[in-house]
Amino acid sequence: MRTISIETHHRNEFLDITEDVVKTVNQSNLQNGIVVVYVPHTTAGVTINENADPSVVHDILLTLEELVPYKRAGYQHSEGNSDSHVKASLIGSSVMVPVEAGRLSLGTWQGIYFAEFDGPRQRRCIIQVLPA
Repeated sequence: MRTISIETHHRNEFLDITEDVVKTVNQSNLQNGIVVVYVPHTTAGVTINENADPSVVHDILLTLEELVPYKRAGYQHSEGNSDSHVKASLIGSSVMVPVEAGRLSLGTWQGIYFAEFDGPRQRRCIIQVLPA
């Protein structure tokens, strides 16, 4: 298991962590199995999506903000980050990727993203490699 440290700079942002996951798989010498990427935070998450065109990340963040605005009448959570909890729940806290012949089985355009919804913050992400 490897824990990586992530520093975010904006309230809402996606950071491409694909290379960190690849590095972890390479260091493990795993040929076939699964890698689990887990975020132990209630206002952040992890997702897989396109990493070839940065406008996709922009569009996802824009849509999440429209669906779950930062300031909204009716929020009761006293910390003022209710939107962050909802967005993190929608995105999810983990992803699994198969590993075949020592390589992540991601699609051509796919990348793994850490999703921040309550930044800027110092965060961590846990990467666990599991043999088949």
